[in-house]
Amino acid sequence: MSNNFDPNQNHYIYIEKDTTPLIFIHGVGLDHQMWNPQIDNLTEFSTITYDLLGHGKTPCKKDKLSLNDFSNQLTEILEYLQINKIHLIGFSLGSLIALDFVTKMQNKVDKLILIGTTYKRTIEERSLVIDRYNQAKLNKPISKQALKRWFTDKYLEENPMTYDLFMNILNKKSVDHKNFLKAYELFANHEDATPLIQGISSKTLVMTGSDDPGSTPAMSKKLAKDIPNSSYVEIKSGKHLCSIECADDVNMKIRNFINN
Repeated sequence: MSNNFDPNQNHYIYIEKDTTPLIFIHGVGLDHQMWNPQIDNLTEFSTITYDLLGHGKTPCKKDKLSLNDFSNQLTEILEYLQINKIHLIGFSLGSLIALDFVTKMQNKVDKLILIGTTYKRTIEERSLVIDRYNQAKLNKPISKQALKRWFTDKYLEENPMTYDLFMNILNKKSVDHKNFLKAYELFANHEDATPLIQGISSKTLVMTGSDDPGSTPAMSKKLAKDIPNSSYVEIKSGKHLCSIECADDVNMKIRNFINN
């Protein structure tokens, strides 16, 4: 296992096996730790998790961020590790980055998995996200609200360590909060590049929790319809972070899709 930084100070963890690597991209405000349930289970695969710009241990020197910045970050890591072919797995903002990356680097992505992806948001759906971004700008606490959207109450009650971990990750101060806002602004104001998405040729799995209030099943169904070689699966009783709360189901679907 390599837990390291590339020359551009991108923090990554590479567990190398003799397979095409699974690369996981986390969501806004989080870090590579959100994928622990996948890394601990999908042990037969090479895996790479990393911290996005301005998240975890990866710094961010830009005043404003774009999807292109995040796609370039992934390119830097792949070039440094000399990896030419990947399976790409994104969650939420990570899904938007994965979509941007695959439209530019189609030849590098064998299979694509998108979890909890916003797509074709209505005016009302977009305004709710922008409202949360504006609250964050005013330093109003949003962590508990986020966890309510991401997990069921029952799961949080039964898993206090997960609750504490995510509260610790989400409660940011000083420069970490400023970097969080850069990524959150990008996420809140994102416009879908539908014509480019419709040109994706990689075999794709679109997945979401049946009870995800923000990245809804309706959004994922529209996304799966627009990606030519794609399928849609719904995680029963899952909310936004179904990859953690419903990890067994999600892991099984990832494994089956990669091995198919």
